[in-house]
This record gives sequence, structure tokens and C-alpha cells, in this order.
Amino acid sequence: MKGTTIHIQSREKTELIDITSAVENELSSAGFHSGLCLIFVPHTTAAVTINENADPDVQSDMIMALNRIVPWNADYRHSEGNSAAHVKATLVGASVTVAMSEGRLELGTWQGIFFCEFDGPRSRRVNLHFVNGND
Repeated sequence: MKGTTIHIQSREKTELIDITSAVENELSSAGFHSGLCLIFVPHTTAAVTINENADPDVQSDMIMALNRIVPWNADYRHSEGNSAAHVKATLVGASVTVAMSEGRLELGTWQGIFFCEFDGPRSRRVNLHFVNGND
């Protein structure tokens, strides 16, 4: 197993950042041909997901839906004022696992990996762990 970290600078309070190319670059550098890639976000107000990366309206729609489900202004008790970000991060999740084959991520035609910022702008990290599949 090999691990590495991607550094991200978010620019908005809430945004989805396509990190697919960055993950693929790290996979190529690691030299693995098959196995699993674990993508983990070590932050309580950010997440990671896999979804369509062909139409940017999908990301906008996801943000709109999450903001409707979890509004910023509610009767939250957390004193820092970012409870909505914590809830959104929990709903989306802190990790995804993607199979690797022939040195590539096994994503579908329209799929991409997105870092989900819910409390930005901030400097963030995404941890990657590549597990060899004994090709």
C-alpha cells in the first residue's frame, strides 16, 4: 500500500471541485496497475463523492439540493456557526473507494471524483491510499 496527499484550496463557501485528474496523476506516479484507491477527506466540514463530471450543472444542482435539505440558518446549537457544513459532510461522506485496473481508475464514462467543500474557502487535504491488487 502507498499513500499520498492532494492539497486543495477552495474558493467558495460551498463548492464541488473535480479532483479526478489529480487522483489519476498520483495513481500514475505510484505505479500501481490494479487494486483499490481509497480517497479520504480528513475534515469534518468537507466530503468526497463520485458523480457526473460532464455537465457542470450537475454540481450546481447538487449544491442547490443540499442547501435546501440543510439550510445555513436553522436552530443549530453549535457555537461556530457551521453546523450545516457538518451535516452536509456527514450526508455525503468522508471517503470513496475506486477500483483500479490497467493503471487507471475504473470510473464510468461520465463519472468524476469531487471534493465537496461545505465551509470554505479553506486550504484542504485529500488523502489517497493505493492498495495493490496483485496483478
